[in-house]
Amino acid sequence: MIKKVVVTGGFDNLGSHGVRFLEEAARLGEVKVLLWSDETCQEQTGRPPRFPQAERAYLLGAIRYVSAVTVTAGSADIHTLPEDLAFRPDVWVVDEADDDMRKKIYARTHELEYRVIGAGQLAGFPASTYRAEDESSSRRKVVVTGCYDWFHSGHVRFFEEVSGLGDLYVVVGSDPNVRLLKGEGHPLFPQDERRYMVQSIRYVCQALISSGQGWMDAEPEIARIRPDMYAVNEDGDKPEKRQFCQEHGIEYVVLQRTPKAGLPRRQSTDLRGF
Repeated sequence: MIKKVVVTGGFDNLGSHGVRFLEEAARLGEVKVLLWSDETCQEQTGRPPRFPQAERAYLLGAIRYVSAVTVTAGSADIHTLPEDLAFRPDVWVVDEADDDMRKKIYARTHELEYRVIGAGQLAGFPASTYRAEDESSSRRKVVVTGCYDWFHSGHVRFFEEVSGLGDLYVVVGSDPNVRLLKGEGHPLFPQDERRYMVQSIRYVCQALISSGQGWMDAEPEIARIRPDMYAVNEDGDKPEKRQFCQEHGIEYVVLQRTPKAGLPRRQSTDLRGF
């Protein structure tokens, strides 16, 4: 029987550490996230969360290691679990940094297994073992490319929309090419970490790192994937991409940059150092 795993927290400004934690928790069973409300985040940190609860819930819900997200109502005691949970967890998993005797006592008195994930378990950014060339699918293949440096809800929304067009393959710009196109100081995060964040999204079939240069740095990977379509948003629309698709018989689609309903518009450039 698959165990029900509960994790709790604010997951504000979710980065690779949080995703690695969720991945390791998912090895123990089906992960359900009990997400702190804005009020609880403010109580615990002394300031409003950087990202509102609706946006945090949307991003968490897109992580492939998460089966469900529930936002706590109002203020919450972070050392216990709500009595009115819609499910009965078998395991409470916490990050080593959040380990607390009060949580252990609660788990013991409520017959919950209590597991702590240490920093040593979260090292590195495991690559997916999935290979596009091994997959047989009746859906069209769609490729997108980009830097994905400061990963945010706008990226998730783009992936969600594009995945409706077919099986989604994402080619993440290599460190040297991002630096070539954007200048010194870019990227903020190394290519393996950026690829890991992209691959963690449930709408993505496979994430790869580009091996070419310039605006068509993904050309070698596109040759492997053999997509039917190349999708970009308005910011990523480049003459080089249009010409490449014309020459190779690939449909070229430009999507508007539109946030998920009710969420703010996000751009990586605005979030640098946020």
